[in-house]
Amino acid sequence: MLVLPPELTHEQASASLRMLLQGLKAHRDPGLVVDAAALASFDSSALAVLLECRRAALSEGKTFAVKSLPPALATLAGLYGVEELLPAA
Repeated sequence: MLVLPPELTHEQASASLRMLLQGLKAHRDPGLVVDAAALASFDSSALAVLLECRRAALSEGKTFAVKSLPPALATLAGLYGVEELLPAA
């Protein structure tokens, strides 16, 4: 399981994505779960990071899910029409 940081805004997006993609390379399970429980401060960049992580996981033949997506981020995903791309773990 990979873990998101407490803050994920535009300012942290590149570093967070790099961290997640490095973790994905080391991840040996057939399914990738990203834990968003610690995420307290975020903007739409958090969705972009999660979607890119999903794309990378799927390109490696892994499944992708998000654990403990904050309700406000789930609402934002719904507004953007991408909620079904971020299934709950």
